[in-house]
Amino acid sequence: MEHKLKVIDLFAGCGGFSVGFEKAGYDIVKAVEFDKEIASSYSHNHPNTLMYAEDIGKIVDNEHFKRGEADVIIGGPPCQGFSMAGARIREKNAFMNDPRNYLFRHYVNVVKIVRPKVFVFENVKGILSKDKGEIFNEIVRAFGNAENFDGDKYYVHHKVCKAVDFGIPQRRERVILIGMLNQDFDIDKVFENNKENIELSYSDFFKPVSLYDAISDIPAPSETGKVLLSPANSSYQRMLRNKDGVIANHVATKHNNMAVGRMRRVSTGQNWTALDEEIHSVHSGAYGRLDWNLPTMTITTRFDTPAGGRFIHPEQDRTLTPREAARVQSFPDSFEFMGSKTSICKQIGNAVPPKLAFFLANVVSDILHM
Repeated sequence: MEHKLKVIDLFAGCGGFSVGFEKAGYDIVKAVEFDKEIASSYSHNHPNTLMYAEDIGKIVDNEHFKRGEADVIIGGPPCQGFSMAGARIREKNAFMNDPRNYLFRHYVNVVKIVRPKVFVFENVKGILSKDKGEIFNEIVRAFGNAENFDGDKYYVHHKVCKAVDFGIPQRRERVILIGMLNQDFDIDKVFENNKENIELSYSDFFKPVSLYDAISDIPAPSETGKVLLSPANSSYQRMLRNKDGVIANHVATKHNNMAVGRMRRVSTGQNWTALDEEIHSVHSGAYGRLDWNLPTMTITTRFDTPAGGRFIHPEQDRTLTPREAARVQSFPDSFEFMGSKTSICKQIGNAVPPKLAFFLANVVSDILHM
């Protein structure tokens, strides 16, 4: 990139989206994250980015955001805010005006002020089917409505991105919307072009990655969370490692005796059904033990809880540590998560995988140079 393109990261979390865009050569000029503990973790890892640790609704104005200050806006409002107004069909702009959709509206309003050339909007796959697709259609229409942007409009296209297809050892699926200001584009063509281009520089980028490929160089956890890695045995590990081979955040959860006893009785690929006892969990994969040879299921905010899903280490009677979960999410080892244990799990589980973000950053660069 000849000059660094500028990015604003909304609903930034700890910054997985930002990590990928930075690696692709972008300059993250501003970020917004409501949770102050998570915002401090973002700032620790992105010291040059101006962080607004605020309720976004209080800063959507011309004092905090300026026209043309960023080429790209990235982020994904939490999906819980999306709901349909009963009178949507009869009332113009009912979706945008429904107070329950305020987080999405704030995203649109920042785009309206800054008017970036491109925005990237990430969300859960379920948003495509919610209310029979009406929610998703309203989101696309909101960006494509020239009345919302003083005569401008965004041409919006989407893709369902499966993490495993981008060389990430995780069965995570997300919807990615990309909008371009006043110009249409072929998203399928841009994705294919970038896959070919990235493979020229990183031949293993899209190669399937197993849990063994991701974390087998990480030794037993320590009390401090800092350990020296074993020699790398995969290109994925080499891509994410520090030069000194030291990692942080590798602390095991202290499980109670009952939980440890249950984990001992679960073999690779099994879950709570192997225990022959009633487990009070809403998750079908509760007490599931991971398989070295496969990717994991989606890393959630509860990866430290045996009842939260299939998160038990393949060999040890414990759940994944934050560093192991971060590796599965494709965070570089240099990224140090700050805050309480609960907050760190939330940061990792809610993050956009940086490796996927890097791919999307290259896609955006392609679109910007059309």
